Amino acid sequence: MSRRLVPASACLLALGLAGCASSTSTAGFSGERHAAAQTVANLQSHATNAEDAKICKEDLAAGVVSRLGGARRCEAAIKSQLTEVDVPEVTIESIALGAGGASATARVKSTYEGRKRITSVHLVKEGGKWRISAL
Repeated sequence: MSRRLVPASACLLALGLAGCASSTSTAGFSGERHAAAQTVANLQSHATNAEDAKICKEDLAAGVVSRLGGARRCEAAIKSQLTEVDVPEVTIESIALGAGGASATARVKSTYEGRKRITSVHLVKEGGKWRISAL
């Protein structure tokens, strides 16, 4: 899973290393869908500002950080990925809440290596906050 997360994260994580301060809109969502979308927007903001520690601490689920080898290794993995992506735009197409409200899936459009693609971002609720659990 960790090997899948880090390379797959590339299309979401760097989002702005070229100096562009693009932001992800969450305006079309309300309630829990808005809260889940905000996590994706926060990821973009943290990636734009190269805030590796915030990505690992605030955006990723604890299980993901653990599978990456803990906080320090997570930060190193994210830092490495941030250097490989140069497209600053992400659009959240939709948010689907799972049964019971403890999980969600965001369909996210991004551009990676010159190609537009839709990626599913899976989120879980941890401590009352949405966290990214898989891509």
